[in-house]
Amino acid sequence: MDIKNKVAVITGGAIGIGYEIADLFLQKGASIVILLDINDKHGDAALKKLTSKHGNNRAVFYKCDVTTDLEVVWKNVVKKYPYMDILVNNAGILNDKLAKKTIDINVTALIEWSLKYWEHSRTDKSGKGGTIINLASIYGYRVDQFLPVYQASKFAVMGFTKSLGHVYNFKRSGVRVMAICPGFTHTNLVEEVHTFDEVIKKDVKAFLKEQLWQNVDSVGNAVVDVVEKAASGTAWLIEGGKPIKEV
Repeated sequence: MDIKNKVAVITGGAIGIGYEIADLFLQKGASIVILLDINDKHGDAALKKLTSKHGNNRAVFYKCDVTTDLEVVWKNVVKKYPYMDILVNNAGILNDKLAKKTIDINVTALIEWSLKYWEHSRTDKSGKGGTIINLASIYGYRVDQFLPVYQASKFAVMGFTKSLGHVYNFKRSGVRVMAICPGFTHTNLVEEVHTFDEVIKKDVKAFLKEQLWQNVDSVGNAVVDVVEKAASGTAWLIEGGKPIKEV
């Protein structure tokens, strides 16, 4: 898919990886990016920055809690932008003390938004096709001993992505579904890692220091690559700023 002149919706789009994706999509010539985020302050700031950089009417912000606002926000967005070419499910949390909230945001909301977009865009029901990018993680296929709740949520994202994105579903719907699996990335998400057990915090800190880190631009560029080139049902690792590879 050529990103030029496309309409993209990005959940969790106001800061970090989500904002970086929005910025890069606009650099690639997207007609508009629709930022969905729960934080008004961050959303307004992102909108101002993108407008200053790319011009008027290239970005729009909707306040949105992805766990509760799907129907209302979707209705408002579709009314103004009936054809959306790309959905990026980027909203997520990392807090193993909040198991239910982790599943609600990282899994349930991602599935619900994906299915809503898939149904709206499917070519066998008068849609125009499209692309869904789900933010998974290296923890969608790797396991360590420190973050069982977060890892469970990302394994779920990988299973959902590969099933909905299966060639059988792509051929009848025209909607690609792919996952991005970022390695350790400098974002607000990891400023303070909340583990399920306080006893392991010291070990987690030591573990994190040993990992291969990258900045959000690496993940944003990976998303652009996958949107432009990848087949449906695939998942792609971006780690340490190195070139993406399928996993």
